[in-house]
Amino acid sequence: MNLRTISTQPFTDQKPGTSGLRKSVPTFQQPHYLENFIQSIFDSLENCEGATLVLGGDGRYFNRPAIQTILKMAAANGFGRVLVGQEGILSTPAASCIIRENQAIGGIILSASHNPGGPEGDFGVKFNTSNGGPAPEKVTEAIYERSKTIDRYTILEAGDVNLDRAASFKLGTLSVEVIDPVDSYSTLMESLFDFEKIRNLLTSGKFRLCMDSMHAVTGPYARKILEGILGAPEGTVMNGEPLEDFGGGHPDPNLVYAHDLVEILFSKDAPDFGAASDGDGDRNMVLGNNFFVNPSDSLAVLTANAALVPGYSQGLSGVARSMPTSQAVDRVAKKLGIDCYETPTGWKFFGNLLDADKATLCGEESFGTGSNHVREKDGLWAILFWLNILAARDQSVEEIVRHHWQAYGRNFYSRHDYEAVDKQRATDLMKHLQAQFSQLEGQKVGTYEVEYADDFSYTDPVDGSVSENQGLRIGFTDGSRIIFRLSGTGTQGATLRLYIESYEPDASKHDVDPQVALAPLIDIAEQLAQIRQFTERDEPTVIT
Repeated sequence: MNLRTISTQPFTDQKPGTSGLRKSVPTFQQPHYLENFIQSIFDSLENCEGATLVLGGDGRYFNRPAIQTILKMAAANGFGRVLVGQEGILSTPAASCIIRENQAIGGIILSASHNPGGPEGDFGVKFNTSNGGPAPEKVTEAIYERSKTIDRYTILEAGDVNLDRAASFKLGTLSVEVIDPVDSYSTLMESLFDFEKIRNLLTSGKFRLCMDSMHAVTGPYARKILEGILGAPEGTVMNGEPLEDFGGGHPDPNLVYAHDLVEILFSKDAPDFGAASDGDGDRNMVLGNNFFVNPSDSLAVLTANAALVPGYSQGLSGVARSMPTSQAVDRVAKKLGIDCYETPTGWKFFGNLLDADKATLCGEESFGTGSNHVREKDGLWAILFWLNILAARDQSVEEIVRHHWQAYGRNFYSRHDYEAVDKQRATDLMKHLQAQFSQLEGQKVGTYEVEYADDFSYTDPVDGSVSENQGLRIGFTDGSRIIFRLSGTGTQGATLRLYIESYEPDASKHDVDPQVALAPLIDIAEQLAQIRQFTERDEPTVIT
């Protein structure tokens, strides 16, 4: 073997966020930048010698050359086997599935999730641990600490591996297995859902489905499972070919960026069910005929109907939601007599709960839902879950959600995103808001009385670890909430997220537009935080 040790110097900006390291493609293309971070991951692991590693990504620009580099570095660092997705494709939930199935030491997922791709777009590297979930903070901190002192990396001099066909190769002593990216995941889905019942629905001629893969990673998965195994008509999956720039689109499944799907589902002759997934396949948006399902409501509906799905028919051990996600699922958990956990944003916080069997279903308001079948949120899984419920209940999406509101009340909810805000101005806004907290409790603001104002802190019920500074919360005595967070998923400036929630038990008021129902709270948020002044924006970039 021709192993080379390359001298290098640290980069100062390689601190992983909630979903790994995300930067622009040109940043990752700098000499030694990718190699430094990968070596920092390898140096932070124990017992790499002979270990199995899973590798793949969402097909975005720079995915293939990054895979070739990582394979050669894995060979030089003593790994025994790498399982890599054919054509470099591996959705994030499928990667989690394959890590768990093969008892791998972990996996490297190349994705910037819902961020745009292309030569000037974004790229990302995330490490998932042996349970299949995102690396916890103690691991990402170790990787970051190593990145600050790294002075060399090791790589094998060798030709590139052919990623375009399933086969086995040798890179020095490393066994490289190029695998079908869909097989294991598809088998897992079939073990959870009533495929026969879903197949009968999709082939009945009475039900139409439209799935938008947004030219991202779920295209091959949706085509094989929905059109292949379940018999949906060819063409059910739109934008199903993964492209390096996502066809020039923004692979974020929301009402703004999935506009093609929204137009179809809100047309006169709309299908019965519409769904979209994001760049790496871990998010989902669900639509009915002229009807949008809020992600917070989606988690609550899945929880309330879990007994209809074979994989969850024996009951749920508990549920978990991120702190900014609406409290709709809390009401379902209370009725079912199970625990509901409130965690910081970031799927890694669900891992301990799932591993300890404290939670079965988890969800985030950012269009992410999942369960204990893997340790990631899973877009296609959520879509199949909905299809299973629709087949079992023989009702429309809108009927199911409205019946849910009648039973539990409606949590009006919305998220306002201010993207690419100047970081200093965004930070100043948060400081300005937090400075008022000591005087807010017990005060009247408009017609609302403040019950608490704090910076959310979480103590993990499994390992006792504490995560602080997870978002500014203002809670009112009627259960309404206003939450402010600065997101770590963007690569330009800062993204300010404002979350607004109020509860309405009166079914006669459930048809009010959420922006109208929440207008008084939106005004209070502006009044307290002076959003327009600090962001220099008259309105949010995205409202969901």
